[in-house]
Order: sequence, then structure tokens, then C-alpha cells
Amino acid sequence: MSAPRASIGKIAAAVASYLQAAPLALILGFFFLLPILMIAVVSFWDYDFAGLYPDFLTMNYTDTLGSWVTWKTYLNTLKYTALVWGLTLLIGFWVAYFLAFHIRTTTMQMVLFLVCTVPFLTSNIIRMISWIPVLGRNGLVNSTLIEMGLIPAPIEWLLYSDFAVVLAMVHLNTLFMVTPIFNTLMRIDKSLIEAARDAGANGRQILWNVILPLAKPGIAIGSIFVVTLVMADFSTVQVMSGGQSASVALMMKNQMSLLQYPAAAANAVVLLIVVLLMVAAILRVVDIRKEL
Repeated sequence: MSAPRASIGKIAAAVASYLQAAPLALILGFFFLLPILMIAVVSFWDYDFAGLYPDFLTMNYTDTLGSWVTWKTYLNTLKYTALVWGLTLLIGFWVAYFLAFHIRTTTMQMVLFLVCTVPFLTSNIIRMISWIPVLGRNGLVNSTLIEMGLIPAPIEWLLYSDFAVVLAMVHLNTLFMVTPIFNTLMRIDKSLIEAARDAGANGRQILWNVILPLAKPGIAIGSIFVVTLVMADFSTVQVMSGGQSASVALMMKNQMSLLQYPAAAANAVVLLIVVLLMVAAILRVVDIRKEL
């Protein structure tokens, strides 16, 4: 009798766990999986200037993957992603390191961290366009340099260039790198650092052999945030490059403005696959579930 009762108890426990997960699964399925499925379906449809026609055509994918413009746009997007990731990682790690190990009191750590979040009280668009009067031909930087006699004429490449795009993206996304790294560094047992110092390790050795390996989960999470946000960004590229550069998301936005929804959907599917491959590569290097 005990065996059937144990089996019934296991079944009941399994049913209860599924019922508990059902609401979240339904929400994710409706708001996440279903839209992605619809985008994948529409990517095979036919279209013209008059409307969309349900069908199963590979034309949108062959046009997308067979165009050198698309490949050039993807390379340009990957270039932005690599530059922004590297700069946000460099800045974000040292900001998090300073907050975690050089600020002694928890209260001051929280105050300074909240100061870092103050720019997020405004929208991305406002924070992005705030660089225009700073970097413009008659902006703050050029005016200051001319008045100091350091340059004879305004520097043209400060605004409406790849430099401006990367600068604005770093400004917009650095906090997404700071937060997970800071959270990971705060969880490091300070006795490990003391033990390394007692063993004769200098500051550089402690940083390289103790702190960096233990900070890998935060670096991986921050990298995922930054990579996905930069790959999907179109407004920053459009505004800060002055229309002189392009990204995959901006190309999709232009296709949708021309009512080319199946072509944009095909680009969205390809972009999703590329981003998932990049995330998988990050998780391949750092197993977040194992490290946390």
C-alpha cells in the first residue's frame, strides 16, 4: 500500500508544480513566444505596395542574406557592438570595483550607486540628444578648444560620425554593465583578498587571480545586456550618425516605414538568431548558473 501512496504523492507534487508554473508559462507564451512565432510566420509571406499575402516563400530570406548591403550593415552593427561592449566593460568594471572595494560604508556605496542611476530618470532620447550641443560644430567642446587655442577650426568628426554613435551608446548602456558587476563584487568574501595579500600577492595579482575570476558572472550578465541592447538600437545610430551610418535595427525600421513587413520580419528572425548565438557564446565561456 505504501508504494501506490508514494506514487500518488509524487504525481500530486508534480501536478502542483506544473499548476504553479502555469500562470508564468501562459504569460510568457502569450507575450513572448507568440509574437516571435508570428514574426517567423510573416517572414515567409509575400507582399507588394498594396498589402500582405499569406504564403510560404523564402524570397525574403534570399533577398536579405544575398544582399551585400545586408552583410555590410550586419558588420557595421557588430562593429558598434564590439566597441561599445569593450568600453562599457572597461568603464563599468572600474566603477563597480571602486564602489565595492574603495568605499568603506554600505550607505555611501548605495548613495553613489544611486547617483549613477540619476541619468536614467530621463528617457534615452533626451540623454542621447543632449550630446548634440556638446559635440556640435559650435558646441561646448569645439568652442572651448578654439578659445584655448588648441585647434584652429571646429573638429567635424565629433558629431554625426561613428565616434558620436559609440559615445552615445556607451553613455546609454554603461550602467547595465556596472550593476551586475557591482552586485557580483559585493558578494566576494573579503577574507579571500586578505588571504591572498597575506600570501604575498600584490594588488595586480589579487585583481587578476582573485577578483576577476569571481567577477565573471557579473561580467557575463552585463555583456548580455549590452550586446542585446546595442544590436537592437536604431535611434542612436540614426540621430548621432546624422543618417550617414546604418544598423540592422535601423534597416528594419526603414523597411517597416515602407510597409515591407515580411522583409523586416525576415531581418528580425536573422537578427534574433545572431543575438542568440552571441549570448550562447557568452554563456559558453561563463556558466552563470554554475558560478552564481
